[in-house]
Amino acid sequence: MTASLRPAADNAPEPSPLRLVVVPTPQPPLVDDRIPVRLVRPGVGVPRPIHRPGPRPVAAYPPLRDDFGPTWSSRTDLPDPRETGRRLITLTLEALAGRRPLLQVQSMTSPGVFAALSGGRRPRWCVASSTPLLVGRVHVHEPVDGVAEITAIARRDGRAHAVAARLEGIDGRWRCTALQIG
Repeated sequence: MTASLRPAADNAPEPSPLRLVVVPTPQPPLVDDRIPVRLVRPGVGVPRPIHRPGPRPVAAYPPLRDDFGPTWSSRTDLPDPRETGRRLITLTLEALAGRRPLLQVQSMTSPGVFAALSGGRRPRWCVASSTPLLVGRVHVHEPVDGVAEITAIARRDGRAHAVAARLEGIDGRWRCTALQIG
């Protein structure tokens, strides 16, 4: 007795013949009734109207700005960098110590600095002790207009730690774009 691996031909259903069904589409016609047929040819576009130079129309509204992003601010448009730097350093170190929410620092920092603060590890000296944090004198150096580099010494439990930050004037206020805590 031999078994055949082929399916039985008499049990297979008969395939139905293919047929074409035309479905109407709700799209506009390819030929525009307003344009004479002699102008519409394959591969040739509709002719443009003749350009006649003349006075430009007066805009009723002021022109829109091309750039909607942040704008750089001049030093004269910005507050004192020393006060902003002291506030930034104090808020950041208190947030790293867990004494205040880290979201309070977000408005003063760039997205990259805030992501590094929220995703990075916290210095042990910030978290380990509950003694008050003392921020010393804030030193400011302004290398170019609208940029301030600040440094300060933070003291806790008799130890000193250096903090440095770069502030850039964006949209009329200082924003921290780089931060180093030692």
